[in-house]
Amino acid sequence: MRSFIKQTVVAAVFLMGSAGVAFAGNVVIKGSTTVLPVAQATIEAFMKKNPGVSVSLSGGGSGEGIKALLDKMANIANMSRTAKKQEIDQGKAKGVAVYQNVVAIDAIVPVVNPQNKVGNLSTDQLSQIYQGKIRNWKEVGGDDLEIVVVSRDSSSGTFEAWGEIVLKKARVSPRAQLQASSGAIVQAVSKNKYAIGYVGLGYLEKSVKALKVNGVEASAKTALSREYPVARDLYMYTSGKPQGETAAYINFVLSPEGQKLVQKAGFVPVTTKK
Repeated sequence: MRSFIKQTVVAAVFLMGSAGVAFAGNVVIKGSTTVLPVAQATIEAFMKKNPGVSVSLSGGGSGEGIKALLDKMANIANMSRTAKKQEIDQGKAKGVAVYQNVVAIDAIVPVVNPQNKVGNLSTDQLSQIYQGKIRNWKEVGGDDLEIVVVSRDSSSGTFEAWGEIVLKKARVSPRAQLQASSGAIVQAVSKNKYAIGYVGLGYLEKSVKALKVNGVEASAKTALSREYPVARDLYMYTSGKPQGETAAYINFVLSPEGQKLVQKAGFVPVTTKK
């Protein structure tokens, strides 16, 4: 279990300065909990190489990340979805040119309790489950048990990506249990044999069972090829093209060393994308 990843807790130690405002020598990163494992691993290595630079990291979801960037309270917004036109327009009004930096490739994977005998679901079945139209596991080849739907909350980029790719923008059932982080999804599903949730590749662990989607197993290979139907890019958005310490950090993430850490965190290196 990734106990170090929590939505509201700073995940990197400050070496200098204040966490509240971005300034020279201090890089503030906020946003997606999906991207947190990538950021945490790369920040640690980057700070060892650059002891004069302080980097702070917190979660809260993609929505919170872009809000902090637009409010000039963060140098980087970690996001597991693309910035919306409305957010880009808000940035222009505030003097923030929302700039996209792709740092990794991911797959959103449905997960169930290891005791669940279901091993594969179609995107249509997943959509009906999350809309509340399929409510019993026996309807999809499982035991005669009511399905407990676990979902990310609406501030999550993963929630929005899942909603677009799987639900085709249909509404999530009001019966769904909403969780504030990917780690919380894993915990909820691992403790409930009736539950289903969804997380990024980097959050897969033995306490939950990953399901195939449309008969395709989520992996680095199938995410990269887009054979896996719920694949997406992960982003670190900045105000304009990165400069100074922010550029140094993002360049490190995209370097061979940084991309090895991306892979070690369970995601797909973006440098393999052609």
